[in-house]
Amino acid sequence: MTTTPSDGEQPGIDPVMVRLGEAIALGQQGRREEARATFSEIWAEIGTDGDPLHRCTLAHHMADVQDDPRDELMWDLRALVAAESITDDRAAAAGATGPVAAFYPSLHLNLGEDHRKLGDVAAARRHLELGRQAAVALGDDPYGSMITAGLDGLAERLST
Repeated sequence: MTTTPSDGEQPGIDPVMVRLGEAIALGQQGRREEARATFSEIWAEIGTDGDPLHRCTLAHHMADVQDDPRDELMWDLRALVAAESITDDRAAAAGATGPVAAFYPSLHLNLGEDHRKLGDVAAARRHLELGRQAAVALGDDPYGSMITAGLDGLAERLST
């Protein structure tokens, strides 16, 4: 099946990923309320049955702009569930530089941190261990180093 881009849309450009990138940038600029509003609009459009990569990306970053750790956990769980349906081909088509397996260390790191904030140390440790196991899929690059350092930091916070 061939698709023709709508007016103003470039071939090969995923307009949902572009909008998600804009919402992520809002969050990174500290404009959390605007980011949440934009993510909510996109979520309403893609729905719970939309493209798993869109849902995973949105949920992973929506969690980052939550004020309540319970809401953060809910969104991080949505990201994990969506990741289970993403294929390596779909991720590569969107520009991912590694396999979907490389998403899991970060997803588990975030879930471990959520559980730690909520006082569920056992669940936090379980996600820390899952994140460490998944870390074998990370590249030897700045992203891999950042996630590994995050897992080490979570381990340190859980040991005190």
